Amino acid sequence: MTEYDYQRPKGTADILPGDIETWQKLEGVVRDLFPKYGYRGIRTPMFEDYNVFARNVGDTSDIVEKQMYDFEDKGGRRIALRPEGTAGTVRAYVQNKLFGPEYPKPYKVYYMGPMFRYERPQSGRQRQFNQIGCEALNSESPQIDVEVIAMALQFFKTLGVSDLKLVINSLGDQETRDNYRASLINYLKPFYDQLSDDSKTRLYKNPLRVLDSKDEADQKIVANAPSILDSLSDYSRNYFEQVQSLLDELNIDYEIDSDMVRGLDYYTQTIFEIMSDAKVFGGGFVTVCGGGRYDGLISQLGGPKEGGIGFGMGVERLLLLLKAENPNFAPQPQADIFFASADEDGDNLAFKLLNGMRQKGLAADKDYQGIKVGSQIKEAIRKNARYYAVVGQREVTDRKIELVKADSDVKQVVDIDDLLMNPMTYLK
Repeated sequence: MTEYDYQRPKGTADILPGDIETWQKLEGVVRDLFPKYGYRGIRTPMFEDYNVFARNVGDTSDIVEKQMYDFEDKGGRRIALRPEGTAGTVRAYVQNKLFGPEYPKPYKVYYMGPMFRYERPQSGRQRQFNQIGCEALNSESPQIDVEVIAMALQFFKTLGVSDLKLVINSLGDQETRDNYRASLINYLKPFYDQLSDDSKTRLYKNPLRVLDSKDEADQKIVANAPSILDSLSDYSRNYFEQVQSLLDELNIDYEIDSDMVRGLDYYTQTIFEIMSDAKVFGGGFVTVCGGGRYDGLISQLGGPKEGGIGFGMGVERLLLLLKAENPNFAPQPQADIFFASADEDGDNLAFKLLNGMRQKGLAADKDYQGIKVGSQIKEAIRKNARYYAVVGQREVTDRKIELVKADSDVKQVVDIDDLLMNPMTYLK
């Protein structure tokens, strides 16, 4: 077996220099923007007890039925790699008793990191994928719902991404779900034999999952299904009307899609998706951010009966959108100064100068291969250095160096000791 026989697992990707800068700037936008809305960072394990996801994401969801990476560890415990961020975050919230009176309400957190789903890899979607998400816990307020949506839209605006569509719906409270479940089962029962095997299984367990089926025959059947909005309780109808009113007050455009149910079983009340029809996705609208309210999830994990709302977005898909909509988003890495060595003595001095520049907080580089001076200068340009300097025996003897501004060829001779003491005086 040769080294070339070792390949990364299917559905994973290497993030290399040249790409990582975009990732880092994107993450920097999150760290800058989300705290302005009161969100603080949280990091949870990449694997959890299987039931954290199976019982709360929903055992009738595609994620649990088909996509979850789960296994038995050496202690006989059934473990799952996290397929999404909300359930683990809520588990951390409950286990650490962050609902106590000493903590703020709502309790706002955001996260970034890898998730895992066994599905068919495609552009912008991998088996190990990265997600940015936020959760506002222990609150039930139309204002919080709209604030979460507004923050997501502001995030895209900050990235320079426009032409997005916001779609909302309500899944109502438990009274709504009970009423709609009966209505939907009554509608679907006459079509039972025509449903896909998955939908037949889900019909009596969770008929809302049938609405989310990707099977073409199922989609034709549910096209005329009753709307959940017709089954909303008085409380849920009033709640959803307040959400719409607040969106109107903030001049946020939206569409109502009564067929949208999202892919996770824990959602209640407000759900939403932010969609893009950018050409990079191949035509038609594609969801680039989705989320909603989950008013029963905290209590299911052993916490108080309090609500929560959040959203998640896949970074890989977001980067495809960024590349198409704002290709200059991430600046190229740039060295402040590059030292080209003319001889061995000059190379030794250049190495010392590197350390001096870096100690002053500057980005400095040099050649390590012993190539010709002209090639070293070309390397300085390729590395986008702002200045370069040739260092040889003369510079060692005179203790002076000629700085060349790479984009203009403007030159200045400076004392090496002065450069080491006050580099920013010369490297403006």
